[in-house]
Amino acid sequence: MSRTFQVTFDAHDPRALSVFWRDALGYVHPGPPGVELPEGADPLAAWDEFLGRIGVPADQWNSRSALEDPDGDGPRVFFQRVPEGKAAKNRVHLDLRVAPGLAGDERMAALEAECARLVALGATRLRRFDPEPPLSAGFLVLADPEGNEFCLD
Repeated sequence: MSRTFQVTFDAHDPRALSVFWRDALGYVHPGPPGVELPEGADPLAAWDEFLGRIGVPADQWNSRSALEDPDGDGPRVFFQRVPEGKAAKNRVHLDLRVAPGLAGDERMAALEAECARLVALGATRLRRFDPEPPLSAGFLVLADPEGNEFCLD
């Protein structure tokens, strides 16, 4: 029997990190439980209003954040505030599949274009690995705004 899962990030600023990953993945912030969001409503503002209404102190509003795949296919992504900083290289990381079916120069150009978009959102480019057939089609390594490594594949 298979299981569903979510990917959890420890973060200093869960809201800001969730906004980066929302834009990187094309995910959405879900609204608060029991709250119907009107078309075009800001779910983060709705969360602030909801948390205030149920008595959560304002200094705890940014203690967590979540993202969901709008198509319902991908895992939920959760961000939780922690006091400590990132200490070492990630042992698990995300590979963003941004060039499916492409090879060679066309593939690397697609990866570079997505890299430029993500850097503009706050990512840091770390390394490029050119294709090494037959085992590697080439990929880029980046870090999100809090230093978590991920690959463009």
